[in-house]
Amino acid sequence: MSESERVRVGRITAAHGVRGEVKIRCFTEVPEDVGGYGPLQDADGHSFTFSALRPAKGPAVIARIEGVHDRNTAEALVGRDLFIPRDRLPPPEEDEWYYSDLIGLVAVNPDGDRLGHVIAVHDFGAGDLIEIAPPSGKPFMVPFTEQCVPDIKLADGTITVIPLRDADEL
Repeated sequence: MSESERVRVGRITAAHGVRGEVKIRCFTEVPEDVGGYGPLQDADGHSFTFSALRPAKGPAVIARIEGVHDRNTAEALVGRDLFIPRDRLPPPEEDEWYYSDLIGLVAVNPDGDRLGHVIAVHDFGAGDLIEIAPPSGKPFMVPFTEQCVPDIKLADGTITVIPLRDADEL
C-alpha cells in the first residue's frame, strides 16, 4: 500500500502490563475509534487485529492484539505506526483535512512566494503545528491556526503560510 493510499491512525508507544497489551497513541478524533476500522497494518504490511480495547489517559487506548501474549512480544512492537487504507475513511468535511493530505503541499506566503513544502504535522499537546522545509536552511514550524495558515488548496497543492514573525504584524 503506497503512502497516498493509507492513513496513519495510531502509534504503539509502550507495552502495558505483562500479558502482552500495548498502549497506542491515537490520531483519530475519538481514540477508541481506532478499533472500529478493522485490522490495522504497520509500514511493513504486518496486520494487527484487536481482541480488546479500552480507553487510556490522553489520546490513547490500551489494546490487546491477537497473537501477542507476553510483554516481550509487546515491547518489540513499540514505535510501530499503524495505518488503514484510505478508502475506509469518510471524505473530510469542507474546511477539514486529513493530515496526510497536507504532507508535501507547497507552502507559499500570501503573495504567492514559495517558502518550502510541508514535511509534517505535529501535535505536542498545545495545538497542532505545521513543519515546513524551506529550499535552504532549517525547517520551521507554524501553528496550524487560521491566523498563520489562512488558506489550503489541495487541488492546487498549496498551503498559504504566514510565519509567526510576520503574523505579529497583522
